[in-house]
Amino acid sequence: MNWDVLAQDVINGYELTDEEALAILKSPNEEILQLLSGAYQIRKHYYGNKVKLNMIINTKSGNCSENCGYCAQSRDSTAPIEKYRMLDKDSIVRGAEKAHQLNAGTYCIVASGRGPANWELERVIEAVEEIKGKYDLKICACLGILKPGQAERLKAAGVSRYNHNINTSENHHDAITTSHTYQDRVRTVNEAKQAGLSPCSGVIVGMKETKQDVVQMAKALRNLEADSIPVNFLHAIDGTALEGTHELNPIYCLKVLALFRFINPTKEIRVSGGREVNLKSLQPLGLYAANSIFIGDYLTTLGQEDTKDHQMLRDLGFEADVVYEEGAGTLKALLEEGVRADL
Repeated sequence: MNWDVLAQDVINGYELTDEEALAILKSPNEEILQLLSGAYQIRKHYYGNKVKLNMIINTKSGNCSENCGYCAQSRDSTAPIEKYRMLDKDSIVRGAEKAHQLNAGTYCIVASGRGPANWELERVIEAVEEIKGKYDLKICACLGILKPGQAERLKAAGVSRYNHNINTSENHHDAITTSHTYQDRVRTVNEAKQAGLSPCSGVIVGMKETKQDVVQMAKALRNLEADSIPVNFLHAIDGTALEGTHELNPIYCLKVLALFRFINPTKEIRVSGGREVNLKSLQPLGLYAANSIFIGDYLTTLGQEDTKDHQMLRDLGFEADVVYEEGAGTLKALLEEGVRADL
């Protein structure tokens, strides 16, 4: 397969067949640089050498009623994680201050659980309203399955994006969780879209799925028209149902990122949870296909030091893509830290 030619076809509007998509995942390891060259052509066409930076805050940890096999916060997990109820407003706002200091363009407010209680939603809304008055941050909320009217309230408060991952393929879903359906997740993404929120939905690779499952995940997200696609690689945690699962290697992870770029050429592809433990020393190569990363820690696992993330971008010759929204943050402060911002 000539990956550069296929990349140009994709830029011109071509959609990969299942066979071509599978060929990416099955490609010989010695072709990885050629494959990434093709993925980079697509990425550069739409995003140049800009990298979007995101920071996550776990505003409510553990005690989740769902039985997701990958999650340390699940009701069935025995992982020794910190558990707490919804953080107070000031703590959520302080997290936004840190995101601003780290030059993150998007602040992701995440809470465990099937969906937010009314009082939890109110707290998030109060925090978002204060954050939007102080910082030039895009706010993404990830609060689970929403009740009628909740998406509209988040939008009115200043939330720009809503995340609800499909996590895996429809065929593999019941092997990962049975406390909600695949269609519950799809419906939540669509409800967020209908409320005017930018849809964010992604996957976790490495949960004993087949390569065909991975292809179907990428295509399902294309059909959902997800604007932002977090690609997580399973970081198996002791005490979860997937404890001891180690199916991934760095080169396969790069093939997965290339696949998502070829199938979703115009979308934000984010290297997310598990990148440090799965991509290992090949982390920088992932950004030739992806154009977004999380900086800082994840929900219950540690991330790479933010200084190393910024150094990685500089070493690659890439730039932080700081997208400003209305607010009170200053461009001067960002420029003083050596980050180029394109308005």
